[in-house]
Amino acid sequence: MADIALGAAPARRNLDGFWILPPLLVLALLFFYPLALIIRASLGDGPPSLATFEQVLGSRQFVDGLYHTIVIAICSTIGCLLLGFVLSVVFAFVPFPGAKLAGRLIDTVIALPTFLVTLAFTFIYGSAGILNETLMHAFALQLPPIDFLYSQWGVVLAEVTVYTPFVMRPLLATFSQIDHAQIEVASSLGARPLRIVRKVIFPAALPALVAGGSLCLLLTVNEFGIVLFIGAKDVITLPLLIYSKAIQEFDYATACVIAVVNIALSLGLYTLYRIIVAHFGGSNAGVV
Repeated sequence: MADIALGAAPARRNLDGFWILPPLLVLALLFFYPLALIIRASLGDGPPSLATFEQVLGSRQFVDGLYHTIVIAICSTIGCLLLGFVLSVVFAFVPFPGAKLAGRLIDTVIALPTFLVTLAFTFIYGSAGILNETLMHAFALQLPPIDFLYSQWGVVLAEVTVYTPFVMRPLLATFSQIDHAQIEVASSLGARPLRIVRKVIFPAALPALVAGGSLCLLLTVNEFGIVLFIGAKDVITLPLLIYSKAIQEFDYATACVIAVVNIALSLGLYTLYRIIVAHFGGSNAGVV
């Protein structure tokens, strides 16, 4: 009987390995197969060739798109980290009426489509928006005095507004585990608020900041809706360039080359994000 039981256990373990096949099949169908088609299309219609890669990667349009993608992503991530840290400290350690409600309202931004925030910014800061209309009537101006919305800084502001909650969630989770007695002791010893933030709060928040910043960087690199809805002049990112080449110009080979570069960049950033989360333990840093 013991021999039968021992023989059944390896057989059961072998059968358990088949449960991985359905997820692999779905992943192959939804990801690897389309990825293989994109890579094959980027290599030309005939025999595989890197001629299209050399042409596209050396073009001014691609270089500008890559530059705007990186600059907007980095600036947006820095803005999300700064704003998210300040707001999280206020919500977690500065008691005021309605703090929980304000935190919930900020959390709802995660559930909203990105174009909705962009549309709101257009109504407020656009050429015919509330702010410009008010200033033009008040000071008899001929041209709208506020026009930053249709530049890369307008895109950055919109992305900071949308993605700051992705930094705040892991920060608030981390701050909820900080012993408030440490802050009270530091305050009783004469430490000023800025010193408490620098010596007590910031070291505890660093893993969540790094993980949240990595996630924001990944999301902003691939942001498409905000850039498209704002329509910033001369601000072309890689996702928008793929859309322009494939949908408007029907240049699928060029679009696939840019898509391969964008996918490689995204996978590299995602790998970096997972490494950082694993390095810092992942328990609080990965809560989003």
